[in-house]
Formats: sequence, structure tokens, C-alpha cells
Amino acid sequence: MDLFDKNQKEFAPLADRIRPKNLREFAGQKHLVSKGKILEKAIGEDKLFSIIFWGPPGSGKTTLARIIASETKSNFIQISAVTSNVAEIKKIIQTAQDTQKLQSQRTILFIDEIHRFNKAQQDVLLPHVERGTVTLIGATTENPSFEVIGALLSGSRVLKLESLSEEDLERIIKNALKDKNNGLGNQKLKFEKQALKFLISQSNGDARFALNTLEIAASQVKNQSTLKAENITSALQRHTTFYDKKGDYHYDTILAYIKSMRAGKTDAALHYLARMIEAGEDPVFIARRMVIFASEDIGNAIANHACNCDLRNAGSSYGWHARINFNPCPRNFLFIGSPQKHCLNRGNFKSPFGRQKFPS
Repeated sequence: MDLFDKNQKEFAPLADRIRPKNLREFAGQKHLVSKGKILEKAIGEDKLFSIIFWGPPGSGKTTLARIIASETKSNFIQISAVTSNVAEIKKIIQTAQDTQKLQSQRTILFIDEIHRFNKAQQDVLLPHVERGTVTLIGATTENPSFEVIGALLSGSRVLKLESLSEEDLERIIKNALKDKNNGLGNQKLKFEKQALKFLISQSNGDARFALNTLEIAASQVKNQSTLKAENITSALQRHTTFYDKKGDYHYDTILAYIKSMRAGKTDAALHYLARMIEAGEDPVFIARRMVIFASEDIGNAIANHACNCDLRNAGSSYGWHARINFNPCPRNFLFIGSPQKHCLNRGNFKSPFGRQKFPS
């Protein structure tokens, strides 16, 4: 390690410093990396193929790409689809061709946020992936079926990553506290039992979020201290609901909301409504979906209701103010406090419906 690497490591966040170096250190995604599973066999036998990792933030997409590169002794090039362009791709392809000819070494091209690549950029990359000039590893939080061209999908395997379990997060956090070289081991910190559970519940299966929060909390206490729930709360400040404006989580959540109302599941409907409001969803969008629901599900049973709902102008023709308030909770709403408070305290439940249920 040279001076520059040492400085870079010193200023790197905790999540990057303690990133696993091999599959033995990796936590989670057992359906991919356990003994005999597809990724473990591909790495162990050095028979790699182009991959698109599809999963939520902090589930291990970048880490797995780096482990693949290091354990197969491949030339590893990482770019971000947000900042890359066609000229850079062509330059990388030329480097990969030279490496293949002169050193007989495979080049792994890791593209973070591959769903941000436009069609022209993907078309430039396609023939070189097909010929094996580069082995593509893409990472995305969006469904690749909607964002990646069909030909590139055809030549790659989409591997779905899941949010990390509570056990996986606990293992990662405890390793960070013990690691004296790259983690927080020299501070000799301990966790109050409830504080550890609180941090895990607020992380929503996101290892990066958990480690960043832990690092902030650790910086605010003295060495050999015990981290308490108030330290974690201070580091969190305000929990951010995992959501997006036009992506999978936007549609999955509204679908779960509608289906919960249709099934008469009051508690579930209030939870998904609270999640959308806390995430800053447009109230007009929610109101329109409620009018459509009223017409389709109630209107079919009561004809007069259907006549009163003009779906073409749902939510706008009534002169509504775009504001949604929670009425007092019904008796069968079992959680303490308002639905918003419950949504913040318990984190993001995974929607059982929606586009993420259908992999590429």
C-alpha cells in the first residue's frame, strides 16, 4: 500500500473500509454465495459470465463485484453510468483488448447504476460483451427488464439480491466493532441490547446505512463507552423512508395500498398511506388513486357512486385541496401512536406486490 492508498483508506467511510475481501467474510445472499450455489461455483471454477446484480441499496452489489474480480485475478474496471460516456466506454474496450492480447487476462467491467445508461451507450457495449472482450457486471436498484436493452439482458444473467436479514446486519455491525485495523475495534465500544435492535430495525436491510449510522454514533461518544438508543437516535436524526418518485417502490407501494383497501385490511392500508406521505408522495396522486378505487370497487356495487366519479378528471374536477390527514385511528389499529409514527419506528416493510415480484 502506497502513501496515496493509505490516505484514501483513512478518509474512507466505515462501510468502505471494512468491505469483505472474499466470500467467507460476505454476509447475506445465501441463495447466490452458499456452497454449490451459482455465484460460488462460478467464482470457484473461474467460469464467469456477464451478470446484472439487481437489488436494494446496501445489499452487497458492489462488494460482490470486487470479490469476483479479486478471487478470479481479473483486471477490474469500475465506472458509474451517471458520469460515464461513449468515449470512455470505447477507451475501456481498447484497454480490455490490449490486456487480453498481451497478458491473457480477463477484464471485468463493473457499471454501477447501469439503469442510467442510455440506449446508445448500451449499444456500444453490446458487441464487446457478446464477444467476451469484457465480462460485464452491472448493478441496479431498478428492474432491469424496464431499463436494460433486451440484447444485453439476453447475454447476461440477472441475479436478484435481497435486503439483508436482521442476523446478517447484526453480524456486520459486530464485526465492525471488533475490527481493530479498519473498523472501530480500538474504541472498545459496546452495544446496549435495545440500541443494537433499534439500529438494525432502522436500517431496513441496508448494510451501508447501518455502518454509516454506527460510525456517526461512535464519533459522538468516548472510548470504552456503551452505545445506547439515544446515541443511535441522535445519529439518525430523521429516518428516511426508502422510496422513489417513478420507480418500482413508487408503484409497489400504491399497489399495496389499493390491494389493502380492497381486502379491507385497515392497518395495512394506513401503513402504506403513511409511508407514501412520509416519503413526500404527491397527495394529488394518492387522491386520484383513491377516487379510481372508489369507482372500480365501490362503484361496481353501488351504481350511483360510479356515476359520480369522472375518472378522466379524477382528483381535479372536484376542486380538492391536495391535502390528506389521518382521522383518529380505528379501534382495530393495534399500533401505538399515529400511522406515521409507526411507519418511522418500524422501518420499511417490503411490499408483497408489484413489479419487483417479476424478475427479468
